[in-house]
Amino acid sequence: MKKILIAGAGGPASEGVIKSLLSAETGFEVIGMGADIADLALSSAPIRYLVPRATDKNYYSELVKIIEKEKPDFIHAQNDREVLEISRLRDKLTNLGVRTFLPSQITVENCVDKWKSFELFKSAGLKVPRNLKIRKESDLQKAFTELANEEGFIWLRANVIGGGGIGALPTNDFAFAKKWIDHHNGWDNFLAAEILTSKTVTWLSIWENGNLIVAQSRSRGGWVHGNRTLSGVTGVTKIGQTISSEVVDDIAKRAIIAIDKKPHGIFGVDMAYDHDGIPNPTEINIARFFTTVLFFTTAGLNLPEIFVNLCLTKNYKYGGAVVNPLPNGLLWFRGMDHEPVLMNELEFNGFISNA
Repeated sequence: MKKILIAGAGGPASEGVIKSLLSAETGFEVIGMGADIADLALSSAPIRYLVPRATDKNYYSELVKIIEKEKPDFIHAQNDREVLEISRLRDKLTNLGVRTFLPSQITVENCVDKWKSFELFKSAGLKVPRNLKIRKESDLQKAFTELANEEGFIWLRANVIGGGGIGALPTNDFAFAKKWIDHHNGWDNFLAAEILTSKTVTWLSIWENGNLIVAQSRSRGGWVHGNRTLSGVTGVTKIGQTISSEVVDDIAKRAIIAIDKKPHGIFGVDMAYDHDGIPNPTEINIARFFTTVLFFTTAGLNLPEIFVNLCLTKNYKYGGAVVNPLPNGLLWFRGMDHEPVLMNELEFNGFISNA
């Protein structure tokens, strides 16, 4: 039985992967590690280790101790900082007998940097929201002059490693925007963009040396606790829905090729629809699954199992459609302190009783 070491155990991004692997037909021994002991207490991983954060100087030495004791066959991370660190350590990990399934280092770096991604999308001729890098107050003023919508709003976000809408803020108030950036010590680390619609879609895919293995689209119906943030964004999808669209497929593939001519590993393209109804790529979540990957597993498409088997044995036991193999209209409902619920549109429309 292959041993799989999953970083960030207990966190929602990693638990979907852990549960997918534990339910896989292949049969895996899953080892979890994480920097948050409270998260580890909640993890489904049978074996759990507390480690420093990926940015800590002792991260690698503690990781080596786990590897020497457990001898995992494969390691996978589910947050950008740890993805970046494991990517940097890939050769050392290989020498220790641990496999990774990662794109090139430059691809990882370009994807975790939202500005670099934007420039590559734009250079490839993709329609993207106009962006400006905010280095000083005059850049912020320029953003309000050039990017504001009819109500005077622009979108601010921090150009830092990580998800969850870090530093995100829609505002039409220059003074407030300036204080927001001051508060985050964000000059030269913030981007301003034109505001698109609230309609978003994600295209999650696995590639091997430039060949697309499988991809599935999912739209988002709001954010868990989105009403408790200034931006409305928390990074935690409230309702996911399977969809298929040739336009989405085409734009997602073009966005990936703009970043990497020979994609390898996991590429999750986030897109927001503009006011002309065109999906605009906003970022690529690189080398990791999105938090709701258990949605697809429960519906019959176990992407973590395919991913791990593809790397370790090349026998990934998948013979379905390459693009959007799941039926349209499957719904995945999520909330705090609730197990997610999967249903189709007919079930959703019929589950409420009439008084």
